[in-house]
Amino acid sequence: MRKAGMAALAAAIAAPASAEVVDASDAGFTSRHVLIVTAPPAKVWDALVHPDRWWEAAHSYSGDSASLSLDPRPGGCWCEKIPGGGVEHMRVIHVDAERMLRMAGGLGPLQAMPVSGVMTVTLEARGAGTEIVATYSVAGPRLAPLAAPVDKVLGAQWLRLKAAAER
Repeated sequence: MRKAGMAALAAAIAAPASAEVVDASDAGFTSRHVLIVTAPPAKVWDALVHPDRWWEAAHSYSGDSASLSLDPRPGGCWCEKIPGGGVEHMRVIHVDAERMLRMAGGLGPLQAMPVSGVMTVTLEARGAGTEIVATYSVAGPRLAPLAAPVDKVLGAQWLRLKAAAER
């Protein structure tokens, strides 16, 4: 199952994005993306907490971004409705509205692996715009080969968030 999940993740990469794999080893990896958005933090936050507006449908279980939701409160769910049930992508563990969102969980095929992941997204005003710093740290066995593919998928999603916030 683990090999199938890794192969599916590698095959699912659609759009390249600039990013940095901060570290990668067999014990885990950290992906970090920094973007400048030409919108104020309040508008970026509003987009961030509505993944149905920016997450790419091809990287969902349902194939429909409208099935995604995020409840931005401690214990809240970044969830997806699917026929016959649903998926919890991540659980919200820390919120500082318009400044920081931290969630725990494994995205996509990482859910089927014995991993622990923490995603932190910070927003900081930069003039009339906002700097987004998105970091995803994942710990678990044999993860080094997944660092670049996960980083690439996330990079594409953060660019979609930027575009949604700038609309």
